Amino acid sequence: MAIQRVASKWKKTHVLLKNEEISSYIPLTYIYNWDALDSMLKVYSMVYIKPDQGTYGNGVMRVEQLPDEDHVPSEEIPIKYKYLLYYDTTVEIIYSLEQLHTYITSRILKSTYLIQQGIVSLQYNNRAFDLRVLTQKAPNHRWISTGILGRVAAPNKVVTNHHNGGSVYMMDILLSKYMSRIDSFNFERSLYSLGTKVAKQLEKKYPRIKEIGLDVAIDANLKPWILEVNTLPALFPFKHFIPDKHVYRRIHRYAVSYGRFSSKSKSI
Repeated sequence: MAIQRVASKWKKTHVLLKNEEISSYIPLTYIYNWDALDSMLKVYSMVYIKPDQGTYGNGVMRVEQLPDEDHVPSEEIPIKYKYLLYYDTTVEIIYSLEQLHTYITSRILKSTYLIQQGIVSLQYNNRAFDLRVLTQKAPNHRWISTGILGRVAAPNKVVTNHHNGGSVYMMDILLSKYMSRIDSFNFERSLYSLGTKVAKQLEKKYPRIKEIGLDVAIDANLKPWILEVNTLPALFPFKHFIPDKHVYRRIHRYAVSYGRFSSKSKSI
């Protein structure tokens, strides 16, 4: 039986929001439209706009809302904002919400996009990073989180993905500035647990999923936020970037057991 893949980010988010324990880790997310853009920017100074279906971070945009320093306050308009729209490595400066919406819709056309609360994530060497938590179905049919890697965004890039020029690091290196080694170890355990909880919740709706990749940002308070869940996670970074080869051997063995790889494929 084929491994189940779920392309829609919105459908996966909707399933996860039904679990109160998991929902607290999910940034506020809506289907993109004018009302959603307007209401989100009344609350958050930064939002992300991403395709409902897509891979490698392609099509993701970031909007930052800043006070327009050239505006002279008045009773009619006490404060005015300008918007910075980041797309790939470019940035557009836009001076009205209406123009911002027009610019965004000209890019997304008729595709379904989501708008998500922006998380100001921790940085490594002045570049944002997030974590990829890999969780798999073990041969005994239990969910097990089998690895974590950090992904650091390329300069001036909106996303951290390796395919978009991001760099891969071990988690403890990225967190060494922010927490002790023992705290980092405990944090890793909590992310492993979160990965299994997310997998079990998604399995209720999608019973044939066998693996997930959890993309997690960490804010200044060291709170993890689930940015996205991928049901076809890339496994090669765990092969090439984790020094301990026993980690990938287990990842490969699990992938063989549920049919992603053939039994003749080599783990190393």
